[in-house]
Amino acid sequence: MNRVRLFVPGRLCIVGEHSDWAGGYRKSGLEVDPGLCMITGTDQGIFAEAGGSDGSFVLEQIDVSGRAAGPVQYAVDPRLLCEVAASGSFDSYSAGTAAVLLERFPGLGLELHILRRTLPLRKGLSSSAAICVLTARAFNIVHGLGLSVEEEMDLAYRGELLAGSACGRMDQACAFGGVPVVLEMDGDSLGVRKLHPAAELHMLIVDLRAGKDTRRILADLNSAFLAGERGIRDALGPSNRRILSLASEAVESGDLPALGAAMKEAQGIFDRQVAPCCPSQLTAPVLHRVLACPAASEYAHGGKGVGSQGDGTAQFLCRDATSRVLLAEELERSFGVSCLDLTIAASQ
Repeated sequence: MNRVRLFVPGRLCIVGEHSDWAGGYRKSGLEVDPGLCMITGTDQGIFAEAGGSDGSFVLEQIDVSGRAAGPVQYAVDPRLLCEVAASGSFDSYSAGTAAVLLERFPGLGLELHILRRTLPLRKGLSSSAAICVLTARAFNIVHGLGLSVEEEMDLAYRGELLAGSACGRMDQACAFGGVPVVLEMDGDSLGVRKLHPAAELHMLIVDLRAGKDTRRILADLNSAFLAGERGIRDALGPSNRRILSLASEAVESGDLPALGAAMKEAQGIFDRQVAPCCPSQLTAPVLHRVLACPAASEYAHGGKGVGSQGDGTAQFLCRDATSRVLLAEELERSFGVSCLDLTIAASQ
């Protein structure tokens, strides 16, 4: 068995957030559009080392404070690992993924040591999906299982559900790394199309250092969607399809102003048609102050919220690398936020 070094990034949704769970309702016969989103991996992620183990799943984590936690040894018993997944512990996501995989490949042991984590937690960048994908990939490579990226994503998705997450299908696309992709979610079916950027994209991810309740957001939006509320149905369906088409065409033609305009339009639709379904969380005063500041207009083509939205994280498409540095400095000075760079390379 191999002993390997691994890296899995976080995930940034450029446009199309919430459309993944909305498209999932098609499997119930609900007459809604398939979900569509454009995502890419982040420059930040989780670094790990993995190797084989005789009859146990050994997991060494880095906890919320950044300190090493463990190692903890679990039996390779899907039933027991499901109990760990349901416990809400820090190991729950990795344990859930291991449980799903071991149902398919019984008896496989693994040692998984998290060496370093540069991806912030609970900021809409899919840190939980990253550890799930990392776990599936570690089993896959160490034991030579021959799983495709899509199969790793499916195992990670089902493992995250076991851990109690209300995630949709887009989060696990961090498995594709730094390549931007368009996902189409049609019930349980997932379609993937890789994009080929004609120009380098200089993104800035902004941790707003404010609070939001993602579970409340998802609960309220799902309730409104199922009740047939027209605004959210249009925003996550026909309007999202139109915005996604504009954004993907802009990426592949290198038209950065057009991509920035699509991002701004997507935010406007979200604010008018989705945010009223959960006003306590999605009014997002900090997000909107940051998006509306003069420096954003000067240094970026456009910006919008990230993930479930709310006062969690913002993103900007900057005019160039220098503009990104200047925007980050201004935002950190004026709002006390924290900024991360993301560079999406042009296709060769």
